[in-house]
Amino acid sequence: MSDADSIVGLIPRLRRYARALAGDKAAADDLVQDTLERAWAKLHLYRRGTDLRAWMFTVMHNVFVNQLRASRPGVQLEDDLPELSRPARETESLELRDLDRAIRRLPPEQREVLLLVVLEDMSYDEAARTLGIPIGTVMSRLARAREKLRSMLSGLPPGGKLHVIK
Repeated sequence: MSDADSIVGLIPRLRRYARALAGDKAAADDLVQDTLERAWAKLHLYRRGTDLRAWMFTVMHNVFVNQLRASRPGVQLEDDLPELSRPARETESLELRDLDRAIRRLPPEQREVLLLVVLEDMSYDEAARTLGIPIGTVMSRLARAREKLRSMLSGLPPGGKLHVIK
């Protein structure tokens, strides 16, 4: 399989990750397009025999960070849900909405690690290489992201304990 065919095969995964990062379908499509353009222009830097998926996600991460820096002071995220393949029951839809909002409220560095490990099923090592950070940092950010999600979704403060005032 050629590099072009391999890259085309990764587009659905890139779109899913971009949608989770960008929070907006149009912005995600733009991110994927920018990623594909950058990857194609820099394909000569890809080392044959290494993980093309991780390389493409690294390119996307770098493009996304560059776009965030360029668009400061902030990024506007939409509150719409991702498209579902089947109609969800009302409670499932509400749970998905709450989870989506909670993930968007995570700090970007925690959200990126969470999405790579949980959504894209990358190992800690793959996520570390993709983001250019130590594996221990991946583990720490993932633990903090999971803890924040638990507290946001349960309505409890971080740490999961209610403090009773006497």
